[in-house]
Amino acid sequence: MTDARARFCALARRPDERINVAEAALLIALEEYPQLDIAAYLARLDDLAAQARADLSPEMGVAERVARLNHFLFVHCGFAGNNDKYYDPRNSFLNDVLDRRTGIPITLSIVYSEVAQRLQLPIYGVSFPGHFLVRHVGEPEIIIDAFFGTIISQAECAQRLRGIYGADAILDPSLLRPASPREILVRMLSNLKQVYIDTNDPARALGCVDRILVLAPDLPREVRDRGILYHRLECFAAALRDFERYLQLAPDDDTAQLIRETLPELQRQAAQLQ
Repeated sequence: MTDARARFCALARRPDERINVAEAALLIALEEYPQLDIAAYLARLDDLAAQARADLSPEMGVAERVARLNHFLFVHCGFAGNNDKYYDPRNSFLNDVLDRRTGIPITLSIVYSEVAQRLQLPIYGVSFPGHFLVRHVGEPEIIIDAFFGTIISQAECAQRLRGIYGADAILDPSLLRPASPREILVRMLSNLKQVYIDTNDPARALGCVDRILVLAPDLPREVRDRGILYHRLECFAAALRDFERYLQLAPDDDTAQLIRETLPELQRQAAQLQ
């Protein structure tokens, strides 16, 4: 296990309230950038908050403080969604997002919420389907789309939901609840995993699944996906273990029968390598 992976695993095993999302996100990047100075990038977030604080005052209402923070991050600093290269893996590395000031919804939301919380604004990530958001918890409710740099309404959230699930989809309030640190990191790694799968990089994708399963050990589809990746890498015994565990966790899942059908051949392949 690399030092970066060991440090991530140690942090991921803490209770949720003791997981520092920004630090964990930088530990994800550390595997790609072994010389990464994590303390320097955490200080970068502190510096952004210090700069933003100069334009805020305690007498301001929440809406005005949020509006000024939006102007600072999205106009003055130029943080914006990377529409042109959405699937660039650098969009998932917090150091790159801070350096390049562009990313995907979840990493830009981490920047936003980390700066906001340093300003004593209770703004947290929201694991909304299809597009990560941030939300001011309390009155007034303010939902921010950090990818587009805009404030959106619940009605707009409902419209987005219908665009994903169809005209009958209803916006359940639970979809706008603050995401836990563990949920944020699982979603972040899931995005990165999919980028690596799409670019035919199974070894890096496997690293993402391994870390997801440290955060949430019993996610059936992640266990299945790790088995698939092990199989692609010709690690047949490891693939067999994961497929058998997947079938224990989710025997009626929609891909369970297909996995069952692969077991005899996989058992033969694993036995040949013993």
